[in-house]
Amino acid sequence: MRGMKSILVVEDELPISRVLKAYLEKHHFQVVQAFTGDEAQQKFDTCNPALVLLDVMLPGRSGWSILEYIRAKSSCPVIMLTALGQIDNKLAGLHQGADDYITKPFIADEVVARVQAVLRRSTQIMEGEHVTQFGSLKVDFKARTVMLHGIEISFTPKDLSLFLFLAQHRNQAFTREQLLDQVWGMDYEGSDRAVDLAIKRIRRALEHWPAAEGEIRTYRGLGYKLSVYE
Repeated sequence: MRGMKSILVVEDELPISRVLKAYLEKHHFQVVQAFTGDEAQQKFDTCNPALVLLDVMLPGRSGWSILEYIRAKSSCPVIMLTALGQIDNKLAGLHQGADDYITKPFIADEVVARVQAVLRRSTQIMEGEHVTQFGSLKVDFKARTVMLHGIEISFTPKDLSLFLFLAQHRNQAFTREQLLDQVWGMDYEGSDRAVDLAIKRIRRALEHWPAAEGEIRTYRGLGYKLSVYE
């Protein structure tokens, strides 16, 4: 098991859990299974997974409750699994910090592909530089923290991922579609308005960052760029 990434599969339907376990292990993942919300919380704390596959409808505590618990303490990637296909449920999951959303019934190979894609996105920023400084703004890509004047800035998980992506590719402009693909994932079906709203929140969080050191610039009709003056 050494070197294998651990996936926590939280699914109360045993046949589905078994299929996911078999397919993930076939692709060289270590799988930890949980069948209730309480068991999911306990195993998340003990096994430190690289990613969580989390069913919404669980005995006891719901998947939403477990997602909230995970996001309160970790940026670990979470993919929601549910039989609820309505767009409002999907948006609710993404707004609460889920990294992706898969509706049942699904093809197991597709789930594995989504897991691999989310893991690639979440580790991209960790493969390059670890810490960089833009004047009074310190960005630690490995720890996934942003400090301004020595104080950590609180971002939602998705806003943090977007800012870290822009920081890693500073002084490079991206369209909304490119940012959706890189941060939300190519399977995201919501509006590109999500990018504008995230940028608005990030700017608000960085309002005390001196403009002489850097800023997120808008290119009308194109997208955004983090301009920094190093």
